[in-house]
Amino acid sequence: MQARLSFVGIVVKDMARSLAFYRRLGFDLPPEADKEPHVEAELPGGLKLVWDTVETLHSFDPHWQPPVGGARVAIAFEFGTPAEVDAAYDELVSLGYEGHKEPWDAFWGQRYAIVHDPDGNGVDLFAQNG
Repeated sequence: MQARLSFVGIVVKDMARSLAFYRRLGFDLPPEADKEPHVEAELPGGLKLVWDTVETLHSFDPHWQPPVGGARVAIAFEFGTPAEVDAAYDELVSLGYEGHKEPWDAFWGQRYAIVHDPDGNGVDLFAQNG
């Protein structure tokens, strides 16, 4: 059997708020997408990042419940410099998004930070040090 990863999906409570967060990280999403129950953004190589409202999930899986406990999947955005990681973290936190871990120099050679998107998903921000 051979399969190709097609998309990574995010379940959202408030589409407009979620898309506003991801626009800050460089996604070019049209304003009219804020009112849609399902939104897709194609990434280089054909992989997609998709957003679905809780109501959309319930339309085909009425018993779906949000997970509890820690995250099992990470979303990470690479920046060109460590200073850009710091600036992105500061900007997102100043806009009211929850900072989870302030920027630090990780032992594996990267400047790293973690912020939560509006639905509580951890989003990693990083750049190579040096």
